[in-house]
Amino acid sequence: MAVCERTLELEDSMEWFYREASPSGAEEREPVLLLHGIPSQSYSWQRVMPALAEQGHLTIAPDWIGAGFSSYPDTSEFSYTPAAFVDALSAFVNTWAWPQFSLVVQGFGGSAGLLYALRHPDRIARLIVLNTPLSTSVKLPWKLKQLSLPLIGDMLTQDPLLVDRSLEGGGFYVVKDEDLNVYRKPFLTTSAAGRALLATLRNLQLPAVTAEIAAGLINWQQPTFILWGANDPWLPVTMAETTVQQMSKAELKVLDNVGHYPQQDWPEKVIEHVTPFLRRQVF
Repeated sequence: MAVCERTLELEDSMEWFYREASPSGAEEREPVLLLHGIPSQSYSWQRVMPALAEQGHLTIAPDWIGAGFSSYPDTSEFSYTPAAFVDALSAFVNTWAWPQFSLVVQGFGGSAGLLYALRHPDRIARLIVLNTPLSTSVKLPWKLKQLSLPLIGDMLTQDPLLVDRSLEGGGFYVVKDEDLNVYRKPFLTTSAAGRALLATLRNLQLPAVTAEIAAGLINWQQPTFILWGANDPWLPVTMAETTVQQMSKAELKVLDNVGHYPQQDWPEKVIEHVTPFLRRQVF
């Protein structure tokens, strides 16, 4: 099942780059939207998407604004705050006439996806969470925090090797060169990629965002599957366990030998557990 690369320009002149895998059979299930973390991009879902499309799901994975191959607007045009990302995501989603869709989020970038879900629960058929901040106890890991520091951050975010250090620092394996070449390319192409990453990290508003997520998930009613890499050095399994205990329709699967970026570390394990959850009939 081929994964196609597409672009979508909205009325605000911001261009979204996204990857799409379309079902080929007659049976079609609800669409699936996959959101990546920091400093990753939609390419991280490349090996997961065909399996979802084969199951009958139109599968879309966008690069966030300011990441990957999407637009890098100046901070005067886009604030890079969680609210700005939620609004941008809403505009992107609204270009498709989906009554509902399944949402998959991962990482610190996935937090904005969770905010979208909590603010638009009627749009979400199912929610899948991979290693995403869920508690106010979360702190930005040093490998990401140093990218936001004055002067140091300005230099580090212009270094294309920061992707290597971040993905491998949060992951469990050495990332293949063929993958790193894709992740590095935006930083080798334009300095705007580094400036956008810097703005994103400086505007994460992590305490307020995680407080809204933690409170919202307690009353969340849509079927939810939390898939957690056990070897994440930044977000502990205990946080996922506590969250699931507080939710009425959530289940947890812990993946051994997987780190912060499960879809990058071991996509086969992600597919193994996500596809049955999406197939399950919802009552």
